[in-house]
Amino acid sequence: MNLTELERVARAMVAPGKGLLAADESTGTIKKRFDTIQLESTEEHRRAYRDMLFTAPDIDKWISGVIFYDETLRQKTSAGVPFAQYLSGRGILPGIKVDKGAKPLALFPGETITEGLDGLRERFTEYAKLGAKFAKWRAVISIAAEGIPTYPCIETNADALARYAALCQEQSIVPIVEPEVLMDGGHSLERCEEVTDLVLATVFRQLRLQRVELSGMILKPNMVIPGKKSTARVTPEQVANATIRCLKRQVPAAVPGIMFLSGGQTPAEATLHLSLMNRVQPLPWQLSFSYGRALQEPALNAWRGTNVAAGQREFRKWSQLNGLARSGGFQPGMEQQAA
Repeated sequence: MNLTELERVARAMVAPGKGLLAADESTGTIKKRFDTIQLESTEEHRRAYRDMLFTAPDIDKWISGVIFYDETLRQKTSAGVPFAQYLSGRGILPGIKVDKGAKPLALFPGETITEGLDGLRERFTEYAKLGAKFAKWRAVISIAAEGIPTYPCIETNADALARYAALCQEQSIVPIVEPEVLMDGGHSLERCEEVTDLVLATVFRQLRLQRVELSGMILKPNMVIPGKKSTARVTPEQVANATIRCLKRQVPAAVPGIMFLSGGQTPAEATLHLSLMNRVQPLPWQLSFSYGRALQEPALNAWRGTNVAAGQREFRKWSQLNGLARSGGFQPGMEQQAA
């Protein structure tokens, strides 16, 4: 493990004004996205869509890295340059999603465990050769009324996250540790904070047990938000304050950066929440974004399979707005004026 290199890459991922594009949708997920614009999910359409995003002008000003799916890491631009090589040439770090998805946790109905540890060391060797500098593993924690999440589910997923992170660092690849407490259901803001607290505490205990160097990793958590079915109304300031409270209790200062997932929020919601959190200073870590849908949805709807210029305009716009949010500079309504 080269700790100096791990720390260098981790700091570059959370460089001021920048964040990650999560373009690591599985084939099944990207098909659902394409269904919304009535576009068939062929390998060429998936390549062309990612090509539209990656070649957008100026995005290197606000995008520090891109998380790839296995298929995408092996694809090329329309000019024949491997995506990882093309992005590296623009100063954008290539990364790779390595988990195999959330599967039912045996004997725990309604809960899941993320799989993919078998053979991961060998896959890391190949991904490093393909240019990957960092990786991502997502654990999924549901909140439900009937005693979910259980502690065994949280503990089992935290153990897998830590084992993955240790394998990453062994190969000098920066791990993004992503324990996602889902927004599904009718839970309150307070319940989300309680569960997120426990999840993060358990994850960091496992990371320490498995000797993961905290200065050479990135945390990718959910924001503290009520469930989608909750009837309670909370302000963006309440979301930002609850999230910061939780992070201050549980995330060690040695972690260089926290890169939030958007978790089903609208682009404007995710951007505003990030901006509000960055107005709270001082903080021991960089607060950034690692958004999939919140960066891509407007671009996908503008592109619709053919309109590259319109898609790139939308992607550039939301990249720039989230770059502003990194310093607390995004204000509601800015998306209307942005070019």
